[in-house]
Amino acid sequence: MGPTEIIVILFVLLVLFGSKKLQEMARGFGEATKDLKQAKNEITSAISETEQELKKTVKATNVKNKNDKHA
Repeated sequence: MGPTEIIVILFVLLVLFGSKKLQEMARGFGEATKDLKQAKNEITSAISETEQELKKTVKATNVKNKNDKHA
């Protein structure tokens, strides 16, 4: 989309909803975007923590298996 198309769309939205409603919609969109980013960060963090725990478990299992073979 070009800048002219965006301006036309914004003008139509302004006419349809009015400036106050448009501000409320923009605020709601901003809050939703913020919440989605926070959720993404929490999920990414949980995945990273799980990955680290799995790596530790695999490493401990490999050490245990090596010790069992030598015994």
